[in-house]
Amino acid sequence: MSSTPVTEKRARRTPRPVAEEAPAATVRVTYRKSAIGYAHDQRATVIALGLHRLGQSVEHPDTPVLRGMVRKVRHLVSVDGVPADSQELAARLAAGGPLGGGVAPAGSRS
Repeated sequence: MSSTPVTEKRARRTPRPVAEEAPAATVRVTYRKSAIGYAHDQRATVIALGLHRLGQSVEHPDTPVLRGMVRKVRHLVSVDGVPADSQELAARLAAGGPLGGGVAPAGSRS
C-alpha cells in the first residue's frame, strides 16, 4: 500500500441561472377593526400580515398563503377598499381569481 493520499478534483458546479419570475399581482390589505376580544390566533394573523394600527395598509403579493390569512381575519380587514367579508370578495376568493382591483361598493368609505 502506498501512503500517498489520493487527491481527486471534483467538478465544480456552475450555479443555475435564476429564472426571472413575472411580478406577482399585489394586494393592499387594510386593518379596519380591532382584534381585541377575538381569538389570539386571529390577532397573530393580523400581526403576521404586518398590520399594527387601525387604518394601516400594507401591500403583499397575491399568493394562496395570503388568501388564507385574509380569509381567517376577513371580519377585521378590507382588501383594496372592499370589506373582506363582502360577497364580492368572497366570490373572488372562492374562484381563485385576483383579489386586487376591486371597486368599493357605493356608499362605502375607504
